[in-house]
Amino acid sequence: MPLDADFLSKLVCPKTRQPLRQASAEELSAVNGRIDSGEARSAGGETISDPVEEGLVPEGAAILYPVRDGVPVLLAEEAIELPDPSAR
Repeated sequence: MPLDADFLSKLVCPKTRQPLRQASAEELSAVNGRIDSGEARSAGGETISDPVEEGLVPEGAAILYPVRDGVPVLLAEEAIELPDPSAR
């Protein structure tokens, strides 16, 4: 379920301080493909095994913050690197 637009407008990336937007279906698919292949790691180095159903992406950064049970996980070490679009 998408986050409330007013709530989302108040959120920023904890690392870059840039505004966040909902991840696109393409970005989620790319991240989940990396999870399925065992290649996805968090910025903290942890292997990610659970699919990401919803996420937030900062402007100008190739990372995704997962949203778990409707709660944005805005911890820099939990960010997931987005694959290079040219590699898709």
